[in-house]
Amino acid sequence: MLSEEAVRKVARLSRLAIDESQIPRYADQLSSILQHIERIQELDVEGVEPMAHPLPLNNRLDDDVPNEGMPIEDLLKNAPSVRDDYISVPKVLGEGSS
Repeated sequence: MLSEEAVRKVARLSRLAIDESQIPRYADQLSSILQHIERIQELDVEGVEPMAHPLPLNNRLDDDVPNEGMPIEDLLKNAPSVRDDYISVPKVLGEGSS
């Protein structure tokens, strides 16, 4: 069982403000986590390669080839508000903004 003083130390090192009434609860929870870690450390992992992900991941890197963009007419059909050949958006910065 993790002591309440150890919980206070972990909270201080983590810069967490913990209510004194919650310390016994956190001590119990952290002790449970440490017990799980101990159980995992008992496993025989001889010959098991370390991995970052359980499934093989491959980056798909396509050639960066410029192509024709969407026609402006098609793009503007989906815009909620249009002004000339541009999408109109509400003003973000108003009077008094620096």
